[in-house]
Amino acid sequence: MAKTDTLNIRIEPELKKEVETTLNDLGMNIAEAVTIFFKQIVLTESIPFEIKKPKYNKETIEAIAEAKAIMENSNKYKPYNDIDELMEDLNKDE
Repeated sequence: MAKTDTLNIRIEPELKKEVETTLNDLGMNIAEAVTIFFKQIVLTESIPFEIKKPKYNKETIEAIAEAKAIMENSNKYKPYNDIDELMEDLNKDE
């Protein structure tokens, strides 16, 4: 077996859990995935995928703004526990 070095990184626990679940479904662990990633960096002499800031269309930007406004003014909006409760309120005026 080849010599190995240890790599210590800090990562958010929830992200780590999600990554482990996904990698497990793919039949590998984090160390194997990192090794593949590093080998691709060496092979391509770059990050092996595109990194860019997401661009949102007008509709998405408006939806994000609306969601933020709702969160900031949550006392103005009635919460619903399920779809039946929402539909009941929507159908009251009919």
